[in-house]
Amino acid sequence: ETKYSFFNVEFVEFLHVKPGKGAAFVRTKMRNYVTGNTVEKTFRAGVTIPEANVSKETKQFTYKDGNMYVFMDLSSYEEFRLSEADVGEKTKWLKEGMDCNLQFWNGKAIDLELPIIVKLTVVDTEPGVRGDTAQGNLFSSAFLLTISSLTMYLIEGGTKPATLDTGTIVNVPLFINIGDQITVDTRTGQYQSRAN
Repeated sequence: ETKYSFFNVEFVEFLHVKPGKGAAFVRTKMRNYVTGNTVEKTFRAGVTIPEANVSKETKQFTYKDGNMYVFMDLSSYEEFRLSEADVGEKTKWLKEGMDCNLQFWNGKAIDLELPIIVKLTVVDTEPGVRGDTAQGNLFSSAFLLTISSLTMYLIEGGTKPATLDTGTIVNVPLFINIGDQITVDTRTGQYQSRAN
């Protein structure tokens, strides 16, 4: 059994493959925390890869400085910076004052985890008109309800695009208006509910 040491990589994707002939293997895609480069590597099934010594600490996103995102430890007031490349697509949900889990490797901030559910404000959307449902929307909504048990689609029968205060566009039910606060799942980018 071969051991590999990948202490500065994150496994972005992996796929276990069992071919008809031959031994099983695992195809992976890894991102280097330090350089940001992504590489694909294949391992034999059963290979042991020790876990990196990565720690998580809660920090607050305070502001953006050029292409750097600045996070602060609220007890020591120490600042930590992540580049736009480090933050990536997570910028869609990142809002000043938001608490996030920063990941550290060898004392350096390398990545962040957003809260699963975030509360954001709708800054632009078409006004919803009561009874404004198209037959196609009602059918697809009922189908979505059957598949994923999301009752919110059946309440008004349709959705519309809405721009949030982070600049991201999500589909929301027709009853959502400008100024409403909503909750969004950062893993899927889907509307969850109207926030109180």
